Amino acid sequence: MSSFDGGIEQACAKHIFGTYSRFPVAFVKGEGCSLLDDKGKEYLDFLAGIAVCGLGHCHPEVTRAIEEAARKLIHVSNLFYTYPQVELAAELTRLSFADKVFFCNSGAEANEAAIKLARKFSSDLFGPGRFHIISMKNSFHGRTMATLSATGQSKVHKGFEPLVEGFVFVDFNSVAAVEAAVTDKTCAVLVEPAQGEGGLNFPAPGYLKDLKALCREKNLLLIFDEIQSGLGRTGSLFAYEQEGASPDIMTLAKALANGLPMGAMLATDEVAKAFTPGSHATTFGGGPLVASAALATLKVISEPGFLEKVRETGAYFMSRLGELKDRFPFVKHVRGRGLMVGMELDMPGAKFVSRCMEKGAIINCTHDTVLRFVPPLIAGRSEVDRMVTILEEAFKEEAL
Repeated sequence: MSSFDGGIEQACAKHIFGTYSRFPVAFVKGEGCSLLDDKGKEYLDFLAGIAVCGLGHCHPEVTRAIEEAARKLIHVSNLFYTYPQVELAAELTRLSFADKVFFCNSGAEANEAAIKLARKFSSDLFGPGRFHIISMKNSFHGRTMATLSATGQSKVHKGFEPLVEGFVFVDFNSVAAVEAAVTDKTCAVLVEPAQGEGGLNFPAPGYLKDLKALCREKNLLLIFDEIQSGLGRTGSLFAYEQEGASPDIMTLAKALANGLPMGAMLATDEVAKAFTPGSHATTFGGGPLVASAALATLKVISEPGFLEKVRETGAYFMSRLGELKDRFPFVKHVRGRGLMVGMELDMPGAKFVSRCMEKGAIINCTHDTVLRFVPPLIAGRSEVDRMVTILEEAFKEEAL
């Protein structure tokens, strides 16, 4: 382990852009649902790198796949074929609505690709001028210029104006609002089947199904951003499977390679034809190392009984959090699906995040007042009980 004069915090401040508000903790090791800092303190991780380490830290199957791949081939460019990339694409299409996959390195890149594909498809079919995309208020789609422009939160826009033209924002869970926003310039609707950064908001019954029907009626593409909700997080492999509505385009990232940087855009054959050689590209997308990690990750998540356990643990967690809601009046609401769970408070939640950290548990707060819990999908009742105990202690300090 490296040592720095003045410590790692000062070295970070000196050498790294100040784009993150960091806790005064340096992690050096992880295993399963636990992290270890450089002082030897162990933490229960119920954030999982913000829904990234779906199989927990250093999962043996994923680690083995990375080790084997690193000994064989790390990078050759997408001018050539590599087996792990094609095998992963075949598996993703087998398990989803899609026929084709484009690989990239992050969720923002996947959404950037989806935006480009929707515009290109519409341009090819209807001609220029039909490029507007309807997005949802409180959505989050990334921090590139196009994806922050597509994000329905003004706080991420500030200082970066002028934004990319062509994004219109409406209320989540309102098909009527989408319909009212459609014009002859609209080409697509972009929606998260479960909003994460926007406060853990989930679709009302029939919302996505009705949204798809509207898109079919208006000849619009339907894009699902499953970067946070996908890959088992809500208790099904993809959140859209619970809604009876599949998209034309879907984006994935976060948990796809269990911690290695990988994103993917999936689409039907009809839509994918709009991208031809030279339309879009990325240097590192779908390299053999990350694709091998993603294959191992997908294999574990797809094992019989895995997602059933996620649903069972999630239901148990929700019930335990419901017990806290009944005891502490500042808890307004508990909501979630699978192991994507939010607890809404009637006050800012940052202090509870800090208290939990001090007590050895990692969570975070989104939308100012919503405590977010996205633990590794391998978490069980014992981890849930530990988390609830720590949270209860943090809440009791507020009640004193």
